[in-house]
Amino acid sequence: MALITHVNVCNADNEIYCCLRNKIVKLDAQQKEQFCQGCKMFACDADGYERGVTCIWEDLRLVNNPHIAVDPLEEFTNNQIKEVPPEGPALFLFTTEW
Repeated sequence: MALITHVNVCNADNEIYCCLRNKIVKLDAQQKEQFCQGCKMFACDADGYERGVTCIWEDLRLVNNPHIAVDPLEEFTNNQIKEVPPEGPALFLFTTEW
C-alpha cells in the first residue's frame, strides 16, 4: 500500500471525512485540538482551499495522489468497502463431531 495524500475539503456544513475517527466530522476548533493535533495522519491545512485539512495515510483504494475529497459522505462510504482477497475469506473447518 502506498501513502496517499488526502486533501479533505470542507463541504457547505464545514464537514470532512476523518479517517482516524472513521466518520464525518465538523472541522472546528474542537476537532482540530482534540483529534487533528495529535493524529499521526494529519499533515497540515488544505493548501489552496479555504477550509479543509491534508492527511497522509495508506489507502487500499485506487485513488490519485493527491486524492481530493470534496464530498465527506462519498469518502466515508467508499472507505467502508473492503475487498476480499482473490483466494476468498479465511477457511474454517466445521465438524459435527464433538
